[in-house]
Amino acid sequence: MLRYHDEEWGVPVHDDRALFEMLILEGAQAGLSWSTIFNKRENYRRAFDGFDYEKIARYGEKDVERLLSDPGIVRNRLKIASAIDNAKALLAVRRDFGTFDAYSQRVDDRARKRNSLRSLEDLPASTPESDAMSKELKKRGFRFVGSTICYAFMQAVGMVNDHEVTCFRHREV
Repeated sequence: MLRYHDEEWGVPVHDDRALFEMLILEGAQAGLSWSTIFNKRENYRRAFDGFDYEKIARYGEKDVERLLSDPGIVRNRLKIASAIDNAKALLAVRRDFGTFDAYSQRVDDRARKRNSLRSLEDLPASTPESDAMSKELKKRGFRFVGSTICYAFMQAVGMVNDHEVTCFRHREV
């Protein structure tokens, strides 16, 4: 977790596969702790074909059953189905915008900010920007993308900088 914080969390991401991975992992986290999902991250990568959204969009019932029997991931039918639906929605976004990154930049332009948090207690669970992102993603068919999940996604992929001002990463990202 420390390495994730020090090297990855909050760094701007522009690769569609990496963005998709974080969106799916943040959705999988719903109702759970990030450490639970983070500790299963490699299992998710293996189980979901390296987050290849083109492959995942073609998953059928046999794949769903395989995932439901995989002890290395959270075996929740709704979360697994949402990953498949989100892959299909991402492909539709790519048809309309070229890349998921280009699509997310529309939200990013409104959301990108460097917060001045003095303590993690100041950290919001959601923002008007994450509310807007959630609403737009849902309109496009994405699931498990509530405002809190969207805000966690925005933090993880560097759309907002929520490192505390005393953290060495605050200035770096």
